[in-house]
Amino acid sequence: MSLFSKLKDGLKGVRDRLSSLFGSEPFDDAFWEELEEALIAGDVGASLSEEIVRDMRAEAKKSGITIKSALRESLAANITARLSSVPGMGRPFEPDPSRSPLVLLMVGVNGSGKTTSAGKLAAQFTRDGKRVVLAAADTFRAAAAEQLITWGERAGARVVSQKQGSDPAAVAFDAWRSALADHADVLIVDTAGRLQAKHNLMEELRKIHRVLEREAGSERLRVVLTLDAVMGQNGLVQAETFGQALPLSAVILAKYDNTAKGGIVLPIACGMGVPVRYVGLGEGIDDLSPFDPAEFAAALMKEGE
Repeated sequence: MSLFSKLKDGLKGVRDRLSSLFGSEPFDDAFWEELEEALIAGDVGASLSEEIVRDMRAEAKKSGITIKSALRESLAANITARLSSVPGMGRPFEPDPSRSPLVLLMVGVNGSGKTTSAGKLAAQFTRDGKRVVLAAADTFRAAAAEQLITWGERAGARVVSQKQGSDPAAVAFDAWRSALADHADVLIVDTAGRLQAKHNLMEELRKIHRVLEREAGSERLRVVLTLDAVMGQNGLVQAETFGQALPLSAVILAKYDNTAKGGIVLPIACGMGVPVRYVGLGEGIDDLSPFDPAEFAAALMKEGE
């Protein structure tokens, strides 16, 4: 199944609501209210939905748009433009072989898909001929290191781990040193899932970040927040909380194939300015794809491929 088809399946709920709107005339006040409600129901968020509808009403009036198919294309273009304006949106991470390893610090709440996303990223890098080291800095969850080791074997990446209960920052430090000695291109650090309200766990995450920033430098360190797309607006709350604790570089939306809404991409990217770089669209090792704003808008608005 193509990326477009998987996106279409994931966005079916909000797309069906929009399709029913665009199937009737005219452009009256009720139409605009229903359009705003459809966007809100698709997890776009109230304020951003209101802003988009305001822009579309002005565009329809200015351009003399009277056919809803034309407005559908205009709305798709509006969404694409908003997302494409966010720096880094949808671009794969690109290690620079002339410099020290690129470091990806994977963060997020319990069950968000961090370890799975770390393994899928490692597989992509190794397929591109890059040397990858994985760090099992989740030293609290039972069998967390074993899970990452399994992903490392599938991806062809070496895993640095210590016994359960070890200092996660020490694991990250050892992994950095190992990546340097190994002339690795990428170090991916998997951390323990944590509730954003737990102050001590967030402090531990800041410690890991400080160690990696000291060793690798801020220009080589990326903080990657993994969100469960099914969480909808709660994912935005998570992103805001983690963004207050750490300088977020990118978001991975995992389990995107399981959501019937999918509009959470817009408030995260447009509201917070954090690029969504990848979406998870299945359980397979290859089911992690760079997020494409134009493809997203097309899957949201169109019926055909």
